[in-house]
Amino acid sequence: MEVQTDNLVQQLRRSGFKGQIIQAGNASYDEARTIFNAMIDRRPAVIAQCLDVEDVTNAVRFGREVGFEISVRGGGHGVAGKALNDGGLVIDLRHMNQVAVDAERRLAIVSGGATMSHLDRATQPHGLATTGGRVSTTGVGGFTLGGGSGWLDRKFGLACDNLVSAELVCPDGSVLHASETENPDLFWALHGGGGNFGVATSFTFRLHPLSVVTAALLFWPPAAGPDILRHYRDFMDAAPDEVSGGFLYVTAPNEEFVPQHLVGRLSCLAVLIYAGPEDEARRVLAPVLALEPAGAMVAEMPYADLQCLIDDPPGYRNYWSAEHLGQLPDEAIDLFCARARDMIVPSPSQHVLFPQGGAAGRNGDHYPVSWRRAAWTVHPFGLWSAPEDDERAKRWTRDIRADLQPWAMGAVYLNFIGDEGEDRVLAGFGRENYARLVAVKSRYDPDNVFRSNHNIRPT
Repeated sequence: MEVQTDNLVQQLRRSGFKGQIIQAGNASYDEARTIFNAMIDRRPAVIAQCLDVEDVTNAVRFGREVGFEISVRGGGHGVAGKALNDGGLVIDLRHMNQVAVDAERRLAIVSGGATMSHLDRATQPHGLATTGGRVSTTGVGGFTLGGGSGWLDRKFGLACDNLVSAELVCPDGSVLHASETENPDLFWALHGGGGNFGVATSFTFRLHPLSVVTAALLFWPPAAGPDILRHYRDFMDAAPDEVSGGFLYVTAPNEEFVPQHLVGRLSCLAVLIYAGPEDEARRVLAPVLALEPAGAMVAEMPYADLQCLIDDPPGYRNYWSAEHLGQLPDEAIDLFCARARDMIVPSPSQHVLFPQGGAAGRNGDHYPVSWRRAAWTVHPFGLWSAPEDDERAKRWTRDIRADLQPWAMGAVYLNFIGDEGEDRVLAGFGRENYARLVAVKSRYDPDNVFRSNHNIRPT
């Protein structure tokens, strides 16, 4: 039944809500409900664009009083579209995007609606950084609460490993803080447990010295993939923590460093990211640079520029998934490379294999991040335009997962997947961690108010 919202909106306004309140019929409604995945077409009754923590508190209380389902929007990047709902309330944090940097203490205080671009542009002038995602448009909040894997995780650990404290608005509208000494059970749960416990309105992160990074993008024809990937695997197995990256099949872009015979066609791409200057990078990356790529770019740049170097374009239909591998033998490499032929080309889709390890694999075993010890992550990342390609894209994603099951650990980074059932949610945390997360959920959100996520059900 369609809810008549006019009186309810006035009720929210009377609570002292200062931000914009948007409902169907408003000129900005369609923009406000558009998220990264163009397959998601949900129509919330009310979108409350909050300006501060008090607005979030008032919105949460309002949503509960009128019985709305509540979703929380930060970056809106999640493939499952959990930032939106049909007929309920969306708490939109995008105007809460401030970042304050304490360079002396190497800390950043980040509001809940900030994106990676907000964070990285604020820390860059100080020669400081922390682990962000692999694109600039990802929301800091959902990324961190899901664990947070990015270009710097082999050097500095996962995003959640660098979390010093957080501020949350609870289901009753109260505000609390979580750290190692304040609500430590909740603080533990925020390291991978997602948005299950409240609306995260602020994060404090540990920062690290990092003035520049070096990016190498190396292209080959697709037939070269198995041989190049074997070299890439062997190199990454022995690489220092400063090196990260990925091996991808992509539609080659029209860039001056890409040969014209590859442009618009399926190509394989080795990405190498070095946390340091180009002269050091060229020495360390020499074994891969020597593999005679058909096209290459090697460039030193600020970390904030790296973050927007390979931004995912908005406006496409999306379907993603992941498997985490304990090892990558030659047989797995051959299967991975062969399945690239099923990816939609041309499109912005990516057939991805990420190396893990380094600091991310060594640290934080006590946190609920089940996939931390994986050696490699397979991440079919589908973006395409035509609805008639939906089943093809989904089948490609499922087939590559099935192919690599013999080496899969059974764990999964939930930020990389959509709705894949409760068993996959459990796999995201591990059974022992899940039981402990249920206890935290039952304490802080016993009514499961915050359930528009990879949900942990309270007892």
